Amino acid sequence: MSHDYDLLVIGGGSAGYNGAVTACGLGLRVGVVEAARELGGLCILRGCMPSKTLLESAGRYLTLRRAKEFGLRAEGIGIALDEIRARKERLIGEFADYRARQLSSGRFDLIRGRATFVDPYTVEITSPEEETRRLRARSFLLATGSHSKKVPVPGLEETGYWDSDAVLELRSLPRSVIVLGGGATAVEFAHFYAALGVEVTIIQRGRHLLKAMDVDVSQALEEACRRHGMTLHCHTELLRVERTPEGRKRVFFRQLSEVRSVEAEEIIHALGREPNTAGLRLENTGAALTQGRLHVKATQQTSVPHLFAAGDVAGPYEIVHIAIAQAEVAVRNACRRMERVPEQDCRLEEIDYRLRLSVVFGFPEVASVGLTEKELQHAKIAYQVACYPFNDHGKALVAGEEEGFVKLLVSEESREIIGAAVVGAHASELIHEIVVAMRFGATAADLLAIPHYHPTLSEIWTYPAEELVSGQS
Repeated sequence: MSHDYDLLVIGGGSAGYNGAVTACGLGLRVGVVEAARELGGLCILRGCMPSKTLLESAGRYLTLRRAKEFGLRAEGIGIALDEIRARKERLIGEFADYRARQLSSGRFDLIRGRATFVDPYTVEITSPEEETRRLRARSFLLATGSHSKKVPVPGLEETGYWDSDAVLELRSLPRSVIVLGGGATAVEFAHFYAALGVEVTIIQRGRHLLKAMDVDVSQALEEACRRHGMTLHCHTELLRVERTPEGRKRVFFRQLSEVRSVEAEEIIHALGREPNTAGLRLENTGAALTQGRLHVKATQQTSVPHLFAAGDVAGPYEIVHIAIAQAEVAVRNACRRMERVPEQDCRLEEIDYRLRLSVVFGFPEVASVGLTEKELQHAKIAYQVACYPFNDHGKALVAGEEEGFVKLLVSEESREIIGAAVVGAHASELIHEIVVAMRFGATAADLLAIPHYHPTLSEIWTYPAEELVSGQS
């Protein structure tokens, strides 16, 4: 049977758009199906960009509050919530308009509507006007993103809460909030509200915040949270939620066998996200799923070879630049499969997570790249580690940014840098020096040999590098 497209992309967010552009560059006939009313995807509309815009305002407010520390006077400062929101909406509108123009540029067909699979090669598109048509494609890229996970906590739905979408609307500033969760989203929202003077309590099910990070990184962040006035409850089990007679919201949880409760004006739900696969009727394709997430190989193929997936719908990392890389790998592999048969003669590309990068935009920021100590220990890889604190670094002291530390991990065998982490000011920028070093297989000695201007924050990397080099002998 004939095909309408070589590649049909379902989802027009960051992964879907970049996958489509890559496919066009390879000469494929491409269509992009997008069901959302607004074009742009999660990152632009309800994720990275709006949240970082709000955090930027909160960070500037923190700086103003510290003016006296630097011999300055900034009297009468305040918070204009409507102006913060207006700035966010203006910027997001500009980002979204630009992405909409990219999607509508004519390089590929933009198809507005909901897609459901009829069979492994056919989808039915239902337009906003409820009109339907069928399209066939030789390959598919599924990039439908994710949504906030519904967690079965008794009373939570009845009591009410803010999810990430509601927080980003920023219609009011409560006096107190309870943040449920301890991942990146939870930490960022907690820091945003704490910076604006809101009483913040975090309830985390795991033993530490940012449980994927090493314990020393998590503990440094937790200490900073407490210094900023937050209350933390880790290693908990959520029991139930209720509304008090005064209209406040109360959360009951178990911690170390003790049942405890906390109250606040609002609850922020940040207990994770789940893939947008419901409604796609993937059972008609034979693609395997676990709890709604597609099984994906390193080639970004699902269990059905011509169906590829990227981004939150595939995992294992819900990070934009990784979603984009996954989509590009998927599309190049789809192109290879079309050009050469049988498949066993076609060498497909595999995604490389060696430079896996993660950033959390709190106060201070947290960033990491590569392997963690817990991953190295689990894999039984011999390594050496060195750390250096910001409170002993000249430029950090001058800047008044003394929280946190940097950490380097090197292979004991090859001496290559295989991981790094930063807790501290500008961590999101500082980590990229190590990403570049790792990209080219640099050792700690190579990093130490690179000139670093004095005094700069980036110079701090030379201290753990020096320790690792001197300890080599």
